[in-house]
Amino acid sequence: KKLLCKEFGLSHKKPLVVFIGRLVGEKGADLLPEIIEKTFTEHASNVNILILGSGEPEIEEELRLLQPKYKKHFGLFIGYDEAMAHRFYAGADFILMPSKVEPCGLNQLYSLRYGTMPVVNSTGGLKDTVIDMSLPDGYGIKFNGATVKEACAGLNRAISLFSDGKKLTALQERMMSLDFSWDRSANQYLDLYKSLTSL
Repeated sequence: KKLLCKEFGLSHKKPLVVFIGRLVGEKGADLLPEIIEKTFTEHASNVNILILGSGEPEIEEELRLLQPKYKKHFGLFIGYDEAMAHRFYAGADFILMPSKVEPCGLNQLYSLRYGTMPVVNSTGGLKDTVIDMSLPDGYGIKFNGATVKEACAGLNRAISLFSDGKKLTALQERMMSLDFSWDRSANQYLDLYKSLTSL
């Protein structure tokens, strides 16, 4: 996290939220400029945001225009760089996924392996793979609806959690212990098939 923040001129002592992916409407990227404005208005200089992605020119331009305004707290990389994406996953505290549709979703699974908490809209694969931290065995933050208001409510919870280092560390350990591998899935399929053949 220290190295990543240094690369973008940010303080590593603040909660770091990242967005990684295509800057398109179905990923909720069209909401990002307003989410950034609202988050920095409400939390002043108490949070950092990094975005890595490319997509719709209008969204890219809106983000470019915001970057100088919040340069001490907001880093932007337009394009895609695999190595940098992994540094984002590894160095961030939270990954924001305000997707409007998400058939499966891989970013949240990658982030869980790194101990980076997903903050996600409860839709599709995000709904299936992320359990809200308020529930038993929970480890993520879910919000209901791909809107600026809901996404910011999720980020508010994330920023609040960051101040409780002990709880965050426990949740990170839980995230990294999760198994979403094909070995686990294949065994579940085998168990299902065996139960059907015994009928």
